[in-house]
Amino acid sequence: MSQPNKQTGSNRIVTSTQGSTLADILERVLDKGIVIAGDIAVSVGSTELLTIRIRLLISSVDKAKEIGINWWESDPYLSSQASELMQSNQQLLEQVKSLQEEVRSLKALAGDREAKQPDKTEPDKIE
Repeated sequence: MSQPNKQTGSNRIVTSTQGSTLADILERVLDKGIVIAGDIAVSVGSTELLTIRIRLLISSVDKAKEIGINWWESDPYLSSQASELMQSNQQLLEQVKSLQEEVRSLKALAGDREAKQPDKTEPDKIE
C-alpha cells in the first residue's frame, strides 16, 4: 500500500510495523485478548509420569468480565475483605475446637455414668 507524502509528493510504502508502538500493540492485545495454551508431558518409555496443562489468557479486566471471567472479585486474598475473612475464619476454628472439647467431656461423663450403674439386663441370682 503506498500513500503520497504530503511534503515531497512521492509515494512511500507503509509497513505493518510503521506507526505501531508497544503501547498500540498492548492496547490491541488487551482489547481483543490472547490465549496461550500448551501441554507438557514427561514420559519414560511408554509410561507417562507427569502432564502439565497450561492455559493462559491475557486480556483487560473489561474484556475478561465481558467473557464471564471474574474470579478475582471473590478471591479473599485479592479483595479488601481478606483480613475480615481471615479473622472470621479464625473465630470459627476456635468455636469448632471448643465444641469438640465439649463433646469429648460429655462422652467421658456419659461413660462414667454407665460404669457406675449396674447392668440390668441380667436377672438377679437367688441363693
